[in-house]
Amino acid sequence: MSATAERLRPPSRTLMFLEGRAIQELGAFLGALPLLSLAPKGDGHPVLVLPGLVASDTSTRPLRSFLKNRGYAVSGWRQGRNLGLRDGVQRAMVDLVRELSDTHGRKISLVGWSLGGLYARQLAKMMPDRVRSVITLGSPFAGSPKATNAWRVYEMASGRRADENDGRFGGSLAETPPVPTTAIFSRTDGICAWQGCMEKPSARSENIEVESSHCGMGHHPAVVYAVADRLAQAEGQWAPFDRSGWRSIVYPDPNR
Repeated sequence: MSATAERLRPPSRTLMFLEGRAIQELGAFLGALPLLSLAPKGDGHPVLVLPGLVASDTSTRPLRSFLKNRGYAVSGWRQGRNLGLRDGVQRAMVDLVRELSDTHGRKISLVGWSLGGLYARQLAKMMPDRVRSVITLGSPFAGSPKATNAWRVYEMASGRRADENDGRFGGSLAETPPVPTTAIFSRTDGICAWQGCMEKPSARSENIEVESSHCGMGHHPAVVYAVADRLAQAEGQWAPFDRSGWRSIVYPDPNR
């Protein structure tokens, strides 16, 4: 881990307090559904959506329902609450990726919120022949595990140290997956240091910045549109997110 990553600190108490806006962001999502219907339609390929820490498939239902309506074969992770990498969790996720890929006869896209995004990246590294793309939402893969306001919750829920890295699960977290990868982050994230949620840009990886809370990221209208836009790309024809026109107003320049 770089010295810069080690120096990252969790978001301030003020930003943590502002996480309450996640409720308003859900309302904004519902109100924006007519506009979101203009998002690109999908090609029917399978999409697995992975929830964040202590959350379940209930938390990702708005996003999954929207993606299903856009034409994707969408699945939740089917393991109840995400309490970390306890016994059997990794194997169940690997089996589910295989099941979805085999059932549909196609590669699968992985969308992971927070801790779920860490899982998505590692699964793609382990199974690149079955994974089409990865999208992470506020996932702290590039910083210290303690550069979040949730690491103590993780340790209590999982029974594991936050800085414990299981090399058998895809290797280094910071390493970019070998498939098209999009990291969506917010500088006003009240749970994870935003710098640790950013990918190293390359020919097949990018960052998209939104103005969102952490707890509302899975249903924030700008996030939902960006996810749909990224998933709609034809397999093998990935290109970076286009911020031109009206998008430049909604999506800040992540390199500013």
